[in-house]
Amino acid sequence: MISTPTYASSAPTVDVESPVRRSGAHRLPTPPSALKGRAAVLAVAAGAVVAAGQAVVNDGSSSAADHSEVALANESSAIGTTAEPQAAQFAPATSTAATTEADAPQVLNVAAPTDLSQFSNLLAKGQRFSDERAAREAAARRPLFVLPAVGTFTSNFGTRWGTLHAGVDIAAPIGTPIVAVADGKVIDSGPASGFGMWVRLQHADGTITVYGHIDTSTVTVGQQVMAGDQIATVGNRGFSTGPHLHFEVHLAGENKIDPLPWLASRGISLGIEQD
Repeated sequence: MISTPTYASSAPTVDVESPVRRSGAHRLPTPPSALKGRAAVLAVAAGAVVAAGQAVVNDGSSSAADHSEVALANESSAIGTTAEPQAAQFAPATSTAATTEADAPQVLNVAAPTDLSQFSNLLAKGQRFSDERAAREAAARRPLFVLPAVGTFTSNFGTRWGTLHAGVDIAAPIGTPIVAVADGKVIDSGPASGFGMWVRLQHADGTITVYGHIDTSTVTVGQQVMAGDQIATVGNRGFSTGPHLHFEVHLAGENKIDPLPWLASRGISLGIEQD
C-alpha cells in the first residue's frame, strides 16, 4: 500500500474579512401576504415531489408513486384554491333567501285620503286677501287730483253778461267722460235749474265740486268715488251755448272761488283760454 506524502504549506495564513453586505440597493419588494401563502404552498408541493421520487428509488414500488400522485393532486387543488382572486376572497357572503326578500315588492301603509273640503275656506280667504291687496295697490297708484274732463278751456271765472260766471268751461264733444277731480261722496245727481243736469261731490275737507250741463250721470247719491272715477258725460243741457262741462269749486260748501288757482295748486292746468 503506497502512502501519499503530506506536504505542509509554508505560506502564512491570511485572515480574509468577508465583504460588507449591502442591503436595499437591489432588494426586491416584500411580496404581499397572498404571495407568501402561495410560495409556501409551492414549497410544500415541491417537497412532496422530491419525497415521492426518493420513495420510488428506494422501494421501487408502484404504490408509493400512486400515493405521491394523489398528494400532488391534492396539493394542486390547494394551490388552485389559494390562487383565488383577492376580490373574491373579500366579497361579502350573500344568501339567496336575503336577496329574494330584498327584491320582493314591499307594501307600504298609506294614510286614508284627506277631506279637501276643509281647505275651501282657506282658499276663499286667500282669494279675498289677494283681491283686497290688489284694490289697495290700485288705489295707492291713483292720483289724488285729476283733470275733470279732456277738452278746450273756453271760459274763465268772473262776470259775464252782467252776472257772475262762478266756474270754468271746458268744451268737448257730447258723451266725453267726466271724472271726479278728487275722492269724495256724491251728494247730488240729476236735474238742476240752469244746468239742466248736474253732479255734485263733497270731499273730505268739506269742499264741494260742481259738474254742470251734463248729458248723463253714471253715479247715484251717497256713492263714494275716487279721483279719476267717471261720474258723468259732457252734454248741452240747460242754459248752454254748446257742448261743454261747467266746473265750479265751493269752499266750505258755500264760498264759490276761481277753480284755476285751486286746480293749479294741485298740479292741474287747463291750458290757455280760447274763445
